[in-house]
Amino acid sequence: MSLPICVACGVQYEGTIASPPVSCPVCEDERQYVRREGQAWTTLEALRETERVNRVIEVEPGLYSVQTEPRVAIGQRALLVQSDAGNVLWDCVTYLDDATVEAIRQLGGIRYIAISHPHYYSAMVEWAEAFDAQIVLHEDSKEWVMRPSERITFWSGDALELAAGVTMLRVGGHFTGSAVLHWQQGQAGKGVLLTGDTIYVVADRKWVSFMYSYPNLIPLPAFEVERIRDLVQAYEFDRLYGAWPHSVVETDARQAVIRSADRYIAALTSRPQNELKNRF
Repeated sequence: MSLPICVACGVQYEGTIASPPVSCPVCEDERQYVRREGQAWTTLEALRETERVNRVIEVEPGLYSVQTEPRVAIGQRALLVQSDAGNVLWDCVTYLDDATVEAIRQLGGIRYIAISHPHYYSAMVEWAEAFDAQIVLHEDSKEWVMRPSERITFWSGDALELAAGVTMLRVGGHFTGSAVLHWQQGQAGKGVLLTGDTIYVVADRKWVSFMYSYPNLIPLPAFEVERIRDLVQAYEFDRLYGAWPHSVVETDARQAVIRSADRYIAALTSRPQNELKNRF
């Protein structure tokens, strides 16, 4: 069954490649974009005929990065959190082959696929079927599911514990249902936050930022950033992993999120520059 995959965002759709959708609503949305070349479609089968591989690399004890090379679509990575109650795949990538399935099974497989926001829904149903896993999405992002499946569970509220010490937090902002994952046991018990790009690690990796649209540079209002800050700071974490290999705040990450949110709010509320300098 050759299901269509958007070349730009990597999201897999129901239907057939012989009769793909006219457009991709994910890319038509102002948080994303349609390629200059126009809408195009591929399939997982076609991608498997290319020279691609998923690199499964340990980034710290109990945490593995899954990165496709050469990249597919946006090029984000997924992160596999090992847990005694079943492993959690945080976010997802489009590409999947037998070698990837075998590598991840060697690490304990996948029980839950928890995704931060619709840009990373990718081929989540393919992954869920390969590992007999449950997909966990916030109900506020339900409209963005382009390939429905009985494997998808929608949750509500602001927090959902998937396993002991592994908790999804709906922080909103980038999407109403955008989530992050708090891993209490990470970094030798100091705590880790996995954020996708909902909380984005910037070039100066002592700071993060918050955007409604990253490619189109649309900021979030100050009250949204304030709400994200207040929710996240209730949890202890010393390290933060974003959606890209370089997107890591190695230490003091909780304070980095707090001070970054404060700086963002100050900039949007037009506080005097001397106040900013004194504070930061």
